[in-house]
Order: sequence, then structure tokens, then C-alpha cells
Amino acid sequence: MTNRKKIVVGMSGGVDSSVAAWILKEQGYEVVGLFMKNWEDDDSSDFCLAKQDWLDAVSVADVIGIDIEAVNFATEYKERVFTEFLREYEAGRTPNPDVLCNAEIKFKAFLDHAISLGAEQIATGHYARVRENSSRFELLKAKDPGKDQSYFLHRLNQDQLSRTLFPLGELNKTQVRQIAQKLGLHNARKKDSTGICFIGERPFREFLNRYLSFEPGPIKTPEGDIIGEHVGLSFYTIGQRKGIGIGGVRAYKKEDGQHRPWYVARKDMANNTLYVVQGHSHPWLMSLELVAGQSSWIAQTPPAGKTMTVRTRYRQQDVSCSFSMSGPAQFNARFAEPQWAITPGQSAVFYQDDVCLGGGIIEEALSSGS
Repeated sequence: MTNRKKIVVGMSGGVDSSVAAWILKEQGYEVVGLFMKNWEDDDSSDFCLAKQDWLDAVSVADVIGIDIEAVNFATEYKERVFTEFLREYEAGRTPNPDVLCNAEIKFKAFLDHAISLGAEQIATGHYARVRENSSRFELLKAKDPGKDQSYFLHRLNQDQLSRTLFPLGELNKTQVRQIAQKLGLHNARKKDSTGICFIGERPFREFLNRYLSFEPGPIKTPEGDIIGEHVGLSFYTIGQRKGIGIGGVRAYKKEDGQHRPWYVARKDMANNTLYVVQGHSHPWLMSLELVAGQSSWIAQTPPAGKTMTVRTRYRQQDVSCSFSMSGPAQFNARFAEPQWAITPGQSAVFYQDDVCLGGGIIEEALSSGS
């Protein structure tokens, strides 16, 4: 059966979006690939792989028999995503650019462009699912829990979900690579990208150095002892263990004589001071409650009267919580058990079983210690 509905697929040159495009072609849709270029500040950099990604996407389009074009969203990306990304780091928070990138570029600028091309829907290689339920659209976790990307998609709204397909939602990564190999796609074994959304895999501290002003300052223990100097608070995140710069500092011994590692626990922006603690379960790293803002709900209204779980960072296990709105776009989540290294700037995303309800950006973690 042929379905001539036009679908524009975001193709990155990676294996996931390649297989997503092939699946839709096999299902009879009129498929057009769209390659998004969203970064051009340093195209000559050794770390910029956009040209190779474009060549990979073109090669795949040729193999599976679809048209493909490139579109430049660099201006939109810089204005809507990267500027906010830098603002968050300057404020001492650790943002997740993929969340904002999805909401502002992949499912807004890209969606608008696809519609201008005559598409009825768009598709991406994300591992997630969409379900229509009583005239409402729900975002569901992927069948493969190890690849589920609903966390990054929690800011999508009803209109965006109604126009989006996730062809990989029922598959696992192994199946996707097997399909690519059977098709003879040269990117079947291509490594997954782990860099900043659209910017690539660069040395992170070196990259931020080009855009952020920073000032070194003291590294202190909870007791107020100075044990080192940080290179700028923007370069550290709560729970960080490696790269703090105090590896040679002897830790106090536990009762069993073992030395405990140091972890970043707090940032005092007013006094430009980084606080570190010893031990993974130090009270300063454990929180019973968080406050979040910029809330966004897929059903358009905050969840009420539901048994919910929350995820406070990608790849974290969902944990049970109580939930209450504390302002027009602000909420509190309280946990039954203290949670580790809740980080301002990351997203708190809520679920009811497999259904993603939405979430917000963490503003504060209320520690279980003083």
C-alpha cells in the first residue's frame, strides 16, 4: 500500500536518522531528507565534522533513493540556543543544550521549514514514541530503555507532537545497526555523537574559554580550608570528580584507613568559591527536594493527582516523588529518599509509567545536609 503523505526527515549523517528515513520510505511515504547546518563559527576547526556528516547523509539518501537538501539554521541556533547556553554557564549552572535545541531548532525552525516544503509531518532518529490518546498526543519512552531520549524531548507541545514521527521508537540500537548493515549503508558502524548539540565533540573547557569570561578562585572544604584553586566556576558541575585539579591533595582517612575522593558540591558565585567534599554520599551531595522553573507540560497543564516519577539527569533511574506547583511556571519535587548531585541547569522530567508528562529546569537543590 502506498501512502503519498510527504514526510521530511532530519538526517544528520548518523545511522539512526538514516534508518528512520529508510523505514518511512518502506512504509510508502514520500520521504525527503533535510540536513541541518547549525554551527559555522569555526568551520575550519579540526573538530568540525559537518562536511563529512553532510557527505554521509547524501550517500545514504542515494542508497535508499530519496531526495535530500541542506538548510542553514546557524543564526537561529545562536540566538535561541547557544546564547542561553552561555548565559546558564555564566550563572554557574550546567545547562543541557539538547533540550533547548530540540524545542527551538529540531521541532520549531526545522518543523516550520518542512511545512514550507509541503510536508505534512517530520521525522527524526530519536528513540521515543508518540501516541494519540483521546484526541491528545502523548510522548512515550522508547522500547529500548538504554537509548530512550524522551528526557530531551519533554518540552515538545501538542502541535509539535501531532506533526512528528519517531520511526525508531519500537527498535533497539542493535536492530538499527543490523538494518543499516543489510542495506549496505557505509555509516552502519558510525560512532554515535556525544558532543554538544550541533557543535560537535570539542575539548569542552578550551571551547568555553573562547566565549566565557572567567576568574580563578579558591577551592574550599566545608570546614573552610583552602585546598586548591579553580580555573573558573563555569567549568565545574555538581558531582564532578575528575578534572577538579586537586588530585595531589591527600584526603582525610575514613575509619577503615581508605582515602575518599573529592567531589564538587557547591558553587558560591558571590565569592567565586568552589566547595568540594569527600565521599560519594557526603550530605552536601544529597538532596531531598528540588525547585525548578520554566516548566513545560506536554498535556498543556501541570500533572495533578498522579503517581509520578522524576528523572533529574539523562540516564538516571526514575525515582518516586511528590509534586507541587509553587508559581505560574515553577514547581517543587520532593523525594522519599535523598538523591545524589542534583544539578541546577539540568532538567527535571516527570513520567507516569512510560508517558512523559513534561518538566522544567532545575534552579535549586535543597540539600539533606547543612
